Order: sequence, then structure tokens, then C-alpha cells
Amino acid sequence: MKKTMMTLLAAGLMFAGCGKQGDKDNPLLQKWDTPFETAPFEKIKPEHYLPAFEAAIAEHEKEIEQIVSNKEAATFDNTIAALDYSGQALSRIQGIYFNMMAANTSKELQDLQEKIGPMLAHHSDNVSMNADLFKRVKAVWDTRESQKYTEEQSALLEKTYKSFVRNGALLDEAKQKELRQVNGELTTTEAKFDANLLKETKSYQLVIEKKEDLAGLPQGEIDKAAATAKELGKEGKWVFTLDNPSFIPFVTYAANRELRKEIFNARVNRCNHGGETDNNALVAKMAELRAKKANLLGYETFADYQLEERMAKKPENVFKLLEDLLSYSVPVAKQEAAEFQKLLEKDEKGATLEAWDMYYYAEKVRQQKYNFDAEATRPYFEINNVREGCFEVLKKLYGISFTERKDISVYAQDVTAFEAKNEKGEHVGILYWDPFTRNSKQSGAWCNEYRGQYRQNGKNTTCIITVCFNFAKAPNGRTTLTADEASTVFHEMGHAIHQLLSDCTYPSVSGTNVSRDFVELPSQILEHWCFEPEVLAMYAKDEKENVIPQELVERMKAVGTFNQGFAFSELLAASYLDMTFHSIKAGEKVNTQELEKAAMQKIGMISQIPPRYRSTYFSHCFGDGGYSAGYYSYTWSEWLDADAFEAFKEAGNIFDKTTADKFKVLLSSGSTKDAMTLYKDFRGREPDIKALLRNRGMIK
Repeated sequence: MKKTMMTLLAAGLMFAGCGKQGDKDNPLLQKWDTPFETAPFEKIKPEHYLPAFEAAIAEHEKEIEQIVSNKEAATFDNTIAALDYSGQALSRIQGIYFNMMAANTSKELQDLQEKIGPMLAHHSDNVSMNADLFKRVKAVWDTRESQKYTEEQSALLEKTYKSFVRNGALLDEAKQKELRQVNGELTTTEAKFDANLLKETKSYQLVIEKKEDLAGLPQGEIDKAAATAKELGKEGKWVFTLDNPSFIPFVTYAANRELRKEIFNARVNRCNHGGETDNNALVAKMAELRAKKANLLGYETFADYQLEERMAKKPENVFKLLEDLLSYSVPVAKQEAAEFQKLLEKDEKGATLEAWDMYYYAEKVRQQKYNFDAEATRPYFEINNVREGCFEVLKKLYGISFTERKDISVYAQDVTAFEAKNEKGEHVGILYWDPFTRNSKQSGAWCNEYRGQYRQNGKNTTCIITVCFNFAKAPNGRTTLTADEASTVFHEMGHAIHQLLSDCTYPSVSGTNVSRDFVELPSQILEHWCFEPEVLAMYAKDEKENVIPQELVERMKAVGTFNQGFAFSELLAASYLDMTFHSIKAGEKVNTQELEKAAMQKIGMISQIPPRYRSTYFSHCFGDGGYSAGYYSYTWSEWLDADAFEAFKEAGNIFDKTTADKFKVLLSSGSTKDAMTLYKDFRGREPDIKALLRNRGMIK
């Protein structure tokens, strides 16, 4: 899940009003007479953002001053709640700007980041280091034992107090000044990292002119490459890009080894070959700055700082989990590589297996062992059917239904807006569905919010969210997905349902405002439903409405745990790399490539498997993805989701209402309770790591 850059405290995104001259000409500063106060995207221009941010920051400063200057003694309502509800205009503008930066960016928006990023970092520091504001927060914190707060109020109070402390409220003036400088540099550097990565990803094209160089590729992929070429003014040729829907099929099926090598190396060496878009120095700078920040705040490393507020608590707990799992996955990966080497020898005597061969020979073995071609599933996973199948699963589990709303403005072609309602027919949110790749869109898939759910003054403000993908749109109008791509839809919709089911009072503890290593549980558990036979029967149909054959389903299930040595190892390697970068101490100098190499050697990673994300394009951790010292969260959450899904299996019905209702409580609670407490309330115990290993096929 990709998180947008927010201020110190997450606030609701309703309009609060910024009464400055000229507001009437700026749609970002006006009250929106739109369905559910959704953004009027067609009216918003790049030139509106900077003045809107300036006005909204000024408005938030006034709200903070009102809290600080209150003559009454500090209470939960006049200080903690008031602070959490403040900044709504600013949050609304941030939600739009950062979602557009991810989903529909432009040079104008990217150039603005050089001003907006530092401006927001400065404002966030002004709030978190406001001594008078912190005095009031601390006064409420210090008297908490004598008050009768609700569970949610107690959670918000603790989160607010710790947030101030963790953002420098207890530092002296000199150290606060130093922290401000570090925060500003980090914001600017993260933005530069993302801009470099986007530029390199979108600028690369593998242009093929000879039809024989397409040998091995499925016809559907060839057609999409021809359509891409036509769009780029290269009609009669074929163009492949570094976006997953283009890159993965090419390295999986293309028989031309040299071309596989070319596109693979372009992908794994993004921003790692010198020049103005090289990210090595930026990665090193961020690692060093984060270590310095942690040290200023009293932590040994940035990993210690980050994990204090997460389920894992300490870096050693993460390293232990990763190392334990790598002890299972790396030996399997070595066996897989040896098998692939034998096949390569038959094709090219004396050749040595390389990283650009792994996808290709994995697919050959998959077909030999299981008579399974991933492309054979594609006719049954038409993109709209996948979406509707996922919608139906969510309705059966949680009573949430989705209806298209054509009266809601969207920000790009092919984006669709849906209204979500609960089982009582009550509105619970708006979902933007954004399925296809485009040059203005970052790579990957994510779920973001424009507005989170909360309640204030008796009114329930519902969420506005988006799910974004980078699927290649078929030129014939019927876009189909592979089984893996279909599971990505379920994954991101799992994040969406976490938002839509939120039932909290305060913005900062609602929805997905949970610990990073808990936030992937709702998304990853939903993937389990994607390929269950009764679910496939609901949506996996070809053009003639024939349901995917059972024998193909059986082969798909049999191959489900194939190649897990490779798949799991590359995931764990990326997590280990992230933790290594963020475990350096203040003052240590980083050489990005040397640190990466040493980390991979330490865990015994074979050369044919680079980490899923190498340092220079690891945007989860070095861009604005929000996963620094947190990429392990996907694996930590898999530990949870594998165990949680077994609860449904144990009930004998994957739609068991009692189990679903208990899990719905977990989904609706935000961070009003400790994450492990929420999980144990659902499961009756802590998760069992054997469920994860069973899920990966590592044990029976």
C-alpha cells in the first residue's frame, strides 16, 4: 500500500475554509458542491496548488493558535480532539496533490514538489515542535490516570503524545533546529529519488523490429507491444517497457536471450549507472540522514526508531524472522537454479545461468512439471469480471456493495468512480478504480486515500479512496489479466475494504492508520479468496461465459507453490536490504552498492536472484512509499494472513458469517487497540508461523 505524504497528524479531509482573497478563483479553496464532496478534478490546475497549500497552512496555523491560546485548562476535547480534527483543508489538498503525483503526474506537478515538500516539512515541524502546544498535550497525558477515557480516546491520546515526542518535542532548541534541517533534506531527497526513478522507468523502450525476435511470446503480448509502438509513433514495430505488465511477460516468454538480458539489466540498473538520474548518492544520503534523525531523538538506529511503534518492536525481531525464513527459502532457490541450469545447457551448451534467465526457465519447468502456462489462465480473468468478482466476495463477507457513479468527476480516462454501501444500504465511501498504465503514472499498484473516515459533531464523514494498477490495456477492448495480476486486484481491494469498514471517531486512529506491519494483513488475506473454486466460479469466465475448467484450476493450484525458493527469497532479500540500510548508526558513511552487496552475501543470496527491489529503485523505502525499515511488513503480515485465513478454513466455509463478523471487527477498529491484541481477539491466540510456511509450500 502506498501512503501519501501527510502532516504530523492525519486529519479528516473535509473542507474547513481558508478565507483569503482570491480563494473564489481557486477550486482547491472552495466548498465543493459535488456528490459526497469529491474533488472537481476538471477544474484543478497545477497553478492552483501552491497558493492553496499556502492558504491551508495559514489556516491550520490559526487553528493551532486557537488551541494554544485557550485560557481553559487543557482537556482531551479542547486539546487532543481539537488537534486531531484540525488541518482539514490542508489534508484535503494534500490528498489530491500527492494522489495526482502518483497517478497522473506532470512536469508542472513535479516541479512544484521542490517548494511544496520543504514547505510541508517545515509546517509539520512547526506543529510537532510547538512548545506551548506540547505543554497542553503533556498536561492531558500526565493526568490520564485520573480520567475515564474510552478505549479510542486513550489510543488517540497515547498516539498524539508519542508523536510529539518522536518528532522532537522534548529536544532543546539547538537539536530541534538540527532536526528541522534533517527533515527538510529528507523530504527534498525523497522527491528527487522518485522523480529520477519515474524518468528512468518511463524513458526506457525495448524496440523490436524483427518478428523473429518475438519468438516465444504469446500473441496477446505481441499485440499489446504493437499497440504500444503505435501510440509512440512507431507503428509496424513492437515496444516493451519496464512496467510490470510489459516487462514480466517478456522475460518470462521471450526466447531471445540477449534481448531478455537487455531489458532485465535496464530494469535492475535503473538509476544505477551515473548521470543526473543516478540514485546511489541519494540512497546513501537518506540512510545517513535517517540515522542522524534517530540519534537526535535518542535511538541507536532508524530501525529502532521506526519499529518502536510497530508490532515487531525491535530490529532483532525482524532480522530473526527474515533469517529463519531465508533458511528455508535459499536452499530451495539453489535447487531451483540447478534445475534451470540443466535446461539452459540444453539450449546453449556451456552457458551459465544468469538472473535474466530465471523467469524464462521457471516458466519452462512450470510447463514441463505441471503442464501449466500462466497465459492459459488469461482468457478467464477479464479485468471487469475480476473487479466484479472481488466486489461480490466483499459483499458476501462484509455486506459491502459497489455501484458505479457517472456523476462523479474523475482525473483521467479509464478511471471509474464507485459508491460503496453497507448491508443497510447506507453510504460508506467512494472508490476510484484506476486500472491501466500511462506515462503520467508511477509503476506498481497501490491504494491511497483522499479522505479518511471519522465522526465529528454527530456527523460521520466517509472515506474517499483510490485503487491504482498498471495493467496494459488491450487494443481489442477486452483486457485480460494473468492469475497473478488478478490476485493484485484482490490485494489492493483488501486495503480498500479496510478503509470502507472503518468505524472510528478520530481521524488519526481510523482506517489504515495502523502500524506498518499490520496494514498489509487486510490486503493479503483477501488474496486467499481469489482462487478458491467457489469464487472462481463467480467471475473467472471466458468470452463465451465458460467458467475456468476445473482441471486448469487444479493445475493452477498445484503450481501455486512452485518456484517459491526464488519468489520468497527475492522478497525476503529486499526486506533484509531495507533493514540493513536503516540499521546503520549516526556518523556511519554509506556506499550504496557495497552495502547492498555485503547484505546479500551475508544471507547467502545466489547471484541469479537480486532482491525484488535493488537500492536505487527501492521507492517503498527511499521514495515516498513510507516503508523505510518496514518492507518486512509484507512478510510479517503474511504470517498473520496465512494464519487468519486458516480460521475460515477451519470453520468449513470461507464465507462463514461468524468468522467474517469477527474479522470485520478487526478491520473496523483502526488503531483503537494494540494490533496484536486485535489479532488475538479475532483468533484467540497469536499467529502460528507454520501457517506461513504451509502457505508457501515450504512444509506440509
